[in-house]
Amino acid sequence: MSSTLLLFIVLAAMGLAYYIGRQRAISVVGGAAQINRLHSLPAYYGYYAALWVGLPALLLLLLWVGLQGHILTALTLAELPPEVTADLSDGQLSLLTSDIRNLASGNLMGRDPSPEVQAAANRFQQLQQIANLSLWALTAAFVLAGMAWAWQHTQPSFRARNRVESILMLVLILFSSIAILTTLGIVLSVLTESIRFFQMVPWTEFLFGTKWSPQIALRAEQVGASGAFGAIPLFTGTLLISFIAMLLAVPVGLLSAVYLAEYAPRQVRAWAKPVLEILAGIPTVVYGFFAALTVAPFMRGFGQSIGLDIASESALAAGLVMGIMIIPFVSSLSEDVINAVPQSLRDGSYALGATQSETIRRVIFPAALPGIVGGVLLAVSRAIGETMIVVMAAGLAANLTANPLESVTTVTVQIVTLLTGDQEFDSAKTLAAFALGLTLFVVTLILNVIALHIVRKYREQYD
Repeated sequence: MSSTLLLFIVLAAMGLAYYIGRQRAISVVGGAAQINRLHSLPAYYGYYAALWVGLPALLLLLLWVGLQGHILTALTLAELPPEVTADLSDGQLSLLTSDIRNLASGNLMGRDPSPEVQAAANRFQQLQQIANLSLWALTAAFVLAGMAWAWQHTQPSFRARNRVESILMLVLILFSSIAILTTLGIVLSVLTESIRFFQMVPWTEFLFGTKWSPQIALRAEQVGASGAFGAIPLFTGTLLISFIAMLLAVPVGLLSAVYLAEYAPRQVRAWAKPVLEILAGIPTVVYGFFAALTVAPFMRGFGQSIGLDIASESALAAGLVMGIMIIPFVSSLSEDVINAVPQSLRDGSYALGATQSETIRRVIFPAALPGIVGGVLLAVSRAIGETMIVVMAAGLAANLTANPLESVTTVTVQIVTLLTGDQEFDSAKTLAAFALGLTLFVVTLILNVIALHIVRKYREQYD
């Protein structure tokens, strides 16, 4: 709560600094009538003051919140008697740290704490109070120092606009770097754990094995102690459900895009497009409930009426609902691409005597085809990465089958299953989730690269 309040105070100080800096710039030139003597507009001097007041204080607050807990914990543990922490494992030390923090925050423990733990909690609370007071004092000092720096540099010849734009450029570069480094960190973490998995399980078995049973027995004499990590059933289930979804999403989404872009009156398009895109805002877990409680029972009953044996959890039910979810994605991208086709192509086709349907089929659609293909490939990536619908409608059985009426599972579902509950990161069972994640990442990356390549190669062909 203290950090949140301090954040709002810093933001308010930035607003006040903007006003003071702007008024200071006006006053140094003798009033609003002499503003043309300033190098930059008065607002830029206000922005400069706000940035110098806010950025150092916000950076301090961010670092403090991120490091305060670790530093206080280390100081508290260092003051404990050596016999208390001498023989503790990493897990026991982590539990001791949690007990100290809970006591310091006033939470009740399930057992009476020892005198050493109670004393450590009191010390942690004291250090926390000192740290909070220090944070307030340092933040106030940073705010005042930033305001004094901006006040001193508010002169008519000062290039405030250039400085503000340079600072904002650095901020943009910083946040862009954070996004890139985060992506790199995710890739490296998944790659590292995947290498550990392939040291236990041959990559040929993983990529070409036909049996998936990652259960590891507790004793070596138990059946299935080594597990089975053939991912072919998972890849097959993923492709089957994605194929069914795209069979529904591509025709419906593409035809709806053509209608909204070329045929629909403006009044119809004004309400039909938002209604269609509402589907994209529905949480996937709601689609999963719809698939499990409505679509799957309906498909099973319909199959029984015509003599087909459809499983209660089938790839068909999951694929159909996933296709409904992806329709707005295909429709929106396709409509944008169709609207981007130059009007001169339409006018030229009409001038040659072509009808509207002939113009769409022979002129607009070929011109928009690269963008449509790119959008479809992006939609395929979305379908491959879906989890909740498959969990609730297709089941968890790793069946190697191409029959859409049977229960199957996908790569994402198995990742969730493997990483649920207590984990042992020295086990091939847990590390298999990272191997599946790496495979899924590579497949999705390839699809996205192909889509972007197609769009970039042909997007200016008809400009």
